[in-house]
Order: sequence, then C-alpha cells, then structure tokens
Amino acid sequence: QLQVMGSGGGLVQPGGSLRLSCTASGFTLDNYGIAWFRQAPGKEREGVSCIDSSGGSTLYEDSVKGRFTISRDNAKNTVYLQMNSLKPEDTAVYYCAADFSKEFYFCSGYMSVKFDYWGQGTQVTVSS
Repeated sequence: QLQVMGSGGGLVQPGGSLRLSCTASGFTLDNYGIAWFRQAPGKEREGVSCIDSSGGSTLYEDSVKGRFTISRDNAKNTVYLQMNSLKPEDTAVYYCAADFSKEFYFCSGYMSVKFDYWGQGTQVTVSS
C-alpha cells in the first residue's frame, strides 16, 4: 500500500521541542516535494513548511519562522520537522503531504499543489 505516515507528536510544555517525522511506505520520497500542514480545532488547515525533493529549497510560514526547521534524509526515506520554542498556539494536528515533483521552486507554490499523498496526522499539544 502506497502511503505516507507522520509521527512524533505528543504533549509538550511551552518552550519545549518536538521532532515530527514523515516516512513513506511502498515508495521512496526522493522524487517528492514534501510539506507540513496543521489544523487546530475550529480552524482551517494551514501551511507550515515545505521542502523540495533535493532538500535544497525550503519555505516557512511566518508563524513558525525561526522556530521550526524542515529537513530530509533521503537515505532514510524520511522528512523531519524540528519544532523548537513551541507555543500553545502551535497546538494542532500536523499532516505531512507528498507531491511527485523535482522542481527546485516547488515550495514557492506549495499551497496550491494538489498533493499525491497525505499522512494520517499526528497530534501536537503545547500546554503547561
């Protein structure tokens, strides 16, 4: 079965850190641009961060810039989202999504992409 899977969520105190992982089953991610989205209760899904297939181009939304870092290890077929200095407003279900693309400028328009695969979501709760 071809799918992507997000993991690594949990409960953390404000100021803490978590690392989310996005892996694939049945295919390799090295030809895919990857993005992370999140959706908080009662709110629309929003983009968080994006990385192109090579890892050479990344993008962060203003709300997470300077606190989150997206990276990929194609040898491990995994994309990571390192989240530091977490705030209560980061609380949401986080989803990774994969789109077959080797374009360097993939991330410039990622919010308009119809992604090929979506992960099942991993809950991140930031609370004291």
